[in-house]
Amino acid sequence: MFVELHLIQNFAPSNLNRDDTGAPKDCEFGGARRARISSQCLKRAVRTAFKDDHLIPDDQRAVRTKRLVDEELVPRLVAAGRDQDVARAAVSALLAGVELKVDADGKTQYLLFLGAREIDELARLCAEHWDTLAAIAPPVPSGGGEEPAGGRGSAGGRQARQAKKAGKTALPKELGAAVEAALDGGRAADLALFGRMLADLPEKNVDAASQVAHAISTNAVSMEFDFYTAVDDLRPEDTAGADMLGTVEFNSACFYRYANVDLGQLTTNLGGDAELARRTLRAFLQASITAIPTGKQNSMAAQNPPSFILAVARERGLWSLANAFVTPIAAGRGQRREEHDLVRDSVAALDAYWRQLATVYGEEGIVETPVVALDPAAPLDALAPGRAATVAELLDRIDAAVGRGVAA
Repeated sequence: MFVELHLIQNFAPSNLNRDDTGAPKDCEFGGARRARISSQCLKRAVRTAFKDDHLIPDDQRAVRTKRLVDEELVPRLVAAGRDQDVARAAVSALLAGVELKVDADGKTQYLLFLGAREIDELARLCAEHWDTLAAIAPPVPSGGGEEPAGGRGSAGGRQARQAKKAGKTALPKELGAAVEAALDGGRAADLALFGRMLADLPEKNVDAASQVAHAISTNAVSMEFDFYTAVDDLRPEDTAGADMLGTVEFNSACFYRYANVDLGQLTTNLGGDAELARRTLRAFLQASITAIPTGKQNSMAAQNPPSFILAVARERGLWSLANAFVTPIAAGRGQRREEHDLVRDSVAALDAYWRQLATVYGEEGIVETPVVALDPAAPLDALAPGRAATVAELLDRIDAAVGRGVAA
């Protein structure tokens, strides 16, 4: 079974997701410039909501980090009475044994996405095999080292590859197998949803159970600039000019957001635990609805919840409704300008496009379509039968549909 989520969310002036120049991200769609929020930004907001809103327990979440050694594993060994430098070397030897090299500064070569239970198991293996690891561990500087420079064919690159090979050879085969066995995903909800890639251990990659689209504005946008100044509080008599000045780009846009979850893949990623998969799905839907990116929020406070939510439970097939907005929703679409409402017109366009898809392709396999509209007068036609009064009711109806599918 698949579950889809469609949101219409209008944000006040904001800069929620910046590009490399500090400007709000954008793109071209339907021949018009649109505001954009990247899928990575949205997924980060969802993962943060899992923690901050207590939607997923600590032991069922993952952490993405290059600081696994010094922030997670070494402190546990030190707390058990081990020397810090030796502990760092021992942990590095353990990871090198499965080709996850640790640089001289104590960081892994790239971000690792590991479940809390995976980290716990790695710590247990370090403690249980301390004597072995301490004996084979090369001395590791406490910090400040540099990775050998150079590309794949350079001397530095060859040194890095040789170090990985040496680490793998030094670790006893059975311990290396235990480390690899520990990297099983840890039944972490966010890891199961979003997947992971370990470049040096491709067999431990996890296929994502969810797809999250870049949010795009239903309307065409133009960038605006805020020119700001600041005055030194201790020199109020100095009126010659500001002590700091600059500009910040921003826009205001009504976004269409889309995501889906493959419940079968999610269950597989969570070790076949169907009940945990249902709880994870509900947490994902709730977090996707409530989580808002944090970019420039202290300056702009664009804390605007979605105005329209459509969830779809279906046995097969996936429909993004982005093409409802190929023609940008524009002011003045109604006969009189005062009749225009960007959010309402966006909802109407989405509803009309749903009817077009349902008419041409049919609705076979669609199990449930609960809809929540903030505006009770939202212009719904095709989706009107699915109206729900609250977000909680929408989530309950999707959960019930998933439960029926599991039972079947």
